[in-house]
Amino acid sequence: MMAQNVPTNRIITDFPAPYDADASPYKKLNFHPKVKTACSENKTGCVGLKICKAVLVGDVAVGKTSLVNRFCHDVFDRDYKATIGVDFEIEKFSILNTPFTLQIWDTAGQERFKSIASSYYRGAHVVIVVFDLSEEGTISSISRWMEDATATSTNPLKFVVGTKKDLVSQAACRAAEDRAKEVAQSLGAEYWSLSAKTGENVKSFSFRCVSLTFDAAVLRELESSGQASQKQIGAIKIEKSDNLYDRKRKMKLDCCKT
Repeated sequence: MMAQNVPTNRIITDFPAPYDADASPYKKLNFHPKVKTACSENKTGCVGLKICKAVLVGDVAVGKTSLVNRFCHDVFDRDYKATIGVDFEIEKFSILNTPFTLQIWDTAGQERFKSIASSYYRGAHVVIVVFDLSEEGTISSISRWMEDATATSTNPLKFVVGTKKDLVSQAACRAAEDRAKEVAQSLGAEYWSLSAKTGENVKSFSFRCVSLTFDAAVLRELESSGQASQKQIGAIKIEKSDNLYDRKRKMKLDCCKT
């Protein structure tokens, strides 16, 4: 299966490194040998036809939407607009010359939208808890967000991400990182610090997240196909873009009625 119509800035050929190797439970330094072989022999099955789901959660105004906008559109909007309910983006990649699609769900941090947003946590392959490096109080919420977002998913990849690195001094950043890394370690999550405003570490984090997700998806594919060729491979749900936009419009209407 050849990757087509993928922008050059969405092509991944090398396995990205973590932000801090000591702050990651994922010790892989490369794609799994079976994954590399399957990709080189064009035997990745239905992986390129499926969509993996990543969910961003965290307190209000920590920078979730800014992170998504920087990665997906390479823009930064200084005028903060709170997410209403849930928003999403779809990004296509070429990984080891195999097409791969990531669906990114950006959820609202306000308490009044929690019941709406939480319905979209189900089946997430990646959970990203975002906090603000310049607001120490947001670190205290990391565990609660992670618990809520992973409750309806099976062994998702987990990340804790500190944003607004450009707003803090090196000393303040290190202090916040040390505390957040302890929390991330207790949750079995990988830690990152970045800045959506400057773009620092945004692409590196995103490629790391996508590569780990792809590696896991192909391994699931290979394992399932080996057990029973007729069985649906993996647990990744295919969702048509039209249906997603219909659901998004409905979410907006429901939220406006709230």
